[in-house]
Amino acid sequence: MKNKMKWFAFVSALLFSAAVISNSSISNQENNQQSHKKPQNLPEFTHHQTDSWINSKPLTVEALLNEDKVILIDMWTFDCWNCYRSFPWLNALEKKYQQQGLQIIGVHTPEFDHEKIRSNIEKKVKEFKLHHPVMIDNDFSYWRALNNRYWPSYYLVNQQGKIVYSHVGETHQGDPKAKNLERKLQTLLGEAGKPLI
Repeated sequence: MKNKMKWFAFVSALLFSAAVISNSSISNQENNQQSHKKPQNLPEFTHHQTDSWINSKPLTVEALLNEDKVILIDMWTFDCWNCYRSFPWLNALEKKYQQQGLQIIGVHTPEFDHEKIRSNIEKKVKEFKLHHPVMIDNDFSYWRALNNRYWPSYYLVNQQGKIVYSHVGETHQGDPKAKNLERKLQTLLGEAGKPLI
């Protein structure tokens, strides 16, 4: 009888511990999901100094929305080969839709110290033939504002400032991610009455 009671107490303690661990695990997963939740609206740009922008004076999200722009944010860093292998697609997209109201904004958030040096970034912007504005995000403030986690990441924003589509990873003309983004972009430009060429 004593052995049965000890066994019952042991099993009860074991089940209680498992329940506590399980609840803790669920709670951690929920916290993790919350901490990586993306904002619904595009955060205002976090850098306002002239030397924090390439190809442009400092811009604001508010001003771009007032111009009825559809915004595409490209989160990149120049030593990321997935990033620079995606630039032919990004440049072609810009060329095709810029006159209809697309505004691409590059956000260069560095992985390594040498990627924080403006002159190095300028060389790469020129090498990759990037003509759109690039904001230098050395302190990761915009990365954090977007709750971003990967290079490259793309965020498509409608004329009201809402993020309506995003994807991560290397992207090429004609692949499923590129097609999805372009369909969304065409819808947004069409809703704004922009003639699509």
